[in-house]
Amino acid sequence: MPTKKKINTEEEHKASQKVRIKLKAYDNKVLDKSARQIVETVQRFGADVSGPVPLPTEIHKYTVNRSTFVHKDAREQFEVRVHKRLIDIFKADQRVIESLTNLNLPTGVDIQIKI
Repeated sequence: MPTKKKINTEEEHKASQKVRIKLKAYDNKVLDKSARQIVETVQRFGADVSGPVPLPTEIHKYTVNRSTFVHKDAREQFEVRVHKRLIDIFKADQRVIESLTNLNLPTGVDIQIKI
């Protein structure tokens, strides 16, 4: 009898997977909106959700000369901020994964799904 229980738990484990979603965007408001949309979609199907967890923001700074030759000391600095969020989904079945692939996210949000 213990082997049957073990087989059932292995089958359940294969049917329910852990999915990790990583979101990146330049605009934090659009990123939070899309993360909320993902969490609501997953909760509709009854899966457990952990997140969205804010990850550290990447800041890329660029320094550019204002003038080409004479005024070498005059410079401008620009920066690009990349905001990131992490969402873990536990007990995800095939319906949840299908709904995530069919989800329409706003432009400018990069999504990576690891199963």
